[in-house]
Amino acid sequence: MEPQSIVILDFGSQYTQLIARRIREQNVFSAVLPCNASLDEIQSYKPVGIILSGGPSSVYDADAPASDARVLQLGLPVLGICYGLHYMVHTLGGKVRPGSKREYGHANVDVTEESVLFQGLPRQLTVWMSHGDEAETLPTGFRRIAQSPNALAGIENAQRRMWAVQFHPEVHHTPLGPEILKNFVFGICGATPNWTPQHFIDTTIAQVKKQVGDGRAICAISGGVDSSVAAVLVDRALRDEKGNSRLTCIFVDNGVLRKDEFTKVQQNLRDKLGLQVDAIDASSRFLRRLGGITEPEAKRKIIGNEFIAVFEEEAHKIVEAATKSTPHRPFAKEKVEEAKLENFWLVQGTLYPDVIESRSVRGPSQTIKSHHNVGGLPDKMQLKLIEPLKDLFKDEVRRIGRDLKMPEEMLQRQPFPGPGLAVRVLGEVTKERCDILRECDEIVVHEIKQAGLYTKIWQSFAVLLPVKSVGVMGDQRTYAYTCAIRCVHSEDGMTADWVYLPHEVLKNISSRIVNEVKGVNRVVYDVTSKPPGTIEWE
Repeated sequence: MEPQSIVILDFGSQYTQLIARRIREQNVFSAVLPCNASLDEIQSYKPVGIILSGGPSSVYDADAPASDARVLQLGLPVLGICYGLHYMVHTLGGKVRPGSKREYGHANVDVTEESVLFQGLPRQLTVWMSHGDEAETLPTGFRRIAQSPNALAGIENAQRRMWAVQFHPEVHHTPLGPEILKNFVFGICGATPNWTPQHFIDTTIAQVKKQVGDGRAICAISGGVDSSVAAVLVDRALRDEKGNSRLTCIFVDNGVLRKDEFTKVQQNLRDKLGLQVDAIDASSRFLRRLGGITEPEAKRKIIGNEFIAVFEEEAHKIVEAATKSTPHRPFAKEKVEEAKLENFWLVQGTLYPDVIESRSVRGPSQTIKSHHNVGGLPDKMQLKLIEPLKDLFKDEVRRIGRDLKMPEEMLQRQPFPGPGLAVRVLGEVTKERCDILRECDEIVVHEIKQAGLYTKIWQSFAVLLPVKSVGVMGDQRTYAYTCAIRCVHSEDGMTADWVYLPHEVLKNISSRIVNEVKGVNRVVYDVTSKPPGTIEWE
């Protein structure tokens, strides 16, 4: 089956990831690339169509983001959205100007001409607008196919296989937007809906087999959904017909795990997933490196670097064991010359949102924060990297896990940050402060589960603030830490809304924390969405 995709060139829109999701929902793979991606990179995805996203800039600005002009000469179908329409018009010889009236929010658009882009849709559409510019003059060969009360809303040049709309079909506020995208993906691009969980599993296993060859791999595993699914995928690729695997999962206690997690995760990985796990207690060395560090990015990079150091040490031990033919390792009898560290791979459960926030995938966007498994990696690594999930969103990973027949209770685990409690203990990370937060977090999770809300909430956790306040317990004055509770709804981690927790649940959480956790005398609830905040506090 030939690979295919829809490539989305991102000009900085807050909605770009939604375009990718809407196309993937049609079982067609889509990839988001910076608008200035090279032609070779774009073509490496074997695109059957290209979408130009929206963006906050004006095309006539001196520093307006732009793509390689040859993108519009590939002969592939192109769909421009908002800024994408302006870029298409501007680049091909038309004119864009500031609009006489800005359009933000709901609008009615009239379909004025027959077009395959609007095939099967009513002549009037309710859409979501977000623009201040408009196309004044169209390039040669283009015609207007839709109109809003204030501006041109759709254009096409069918001969050149180019279409564009002024509104945003990817957002929920454009009810028939998915149908417009469907017309583009299937009616215009002729894509085949073959990107399914099983197809992803089969192709990923084949890619890993080819990539690793006769080498070995270790997997940085936390027990969370992402690393567990990544481990199972790679384990299947590297397991022979006798059941021996060339994958070793490394589970590290970095001193910032949740309560009892070091023991529970080991048991789940071995008993429920059948993985080979080496558990390493490195808590002292991590906490020592984090001593005195308060800046969030510094914390993340320290943890990322220390993880790699641990993994490389363990890889060396595995090589040494292989050379000595240690019988407890399934690959110990292999030839010594094959046991070289340069033929070792590191598997990580990196997801698409991690890449986006850490590497600034979007052309004109900023890096929000480094993730320990991407932006936090050291520049020089002995181990080569495998990230089988780096093009997936969290809900897509869960679907892959179900097709891999993984236990549902593991797939329903709420996300936990790679740097662990280090980014939930604000300020300096110490064992004492981590212990306090562990107890608070255990209460939050227990009460959320008791209320039947755990699988209905994206994330629910506690944060220890570097703030002390005066309180009173019994008849005595206290001066102790403040604990913040964070609960959010999200679809993929890119955006999030805070959860309206029942008052009784909040009351139980607050009462238990201040009564059971020594060192905390005040509990607050975070009611900030993402944006403007992030899900984690650091």
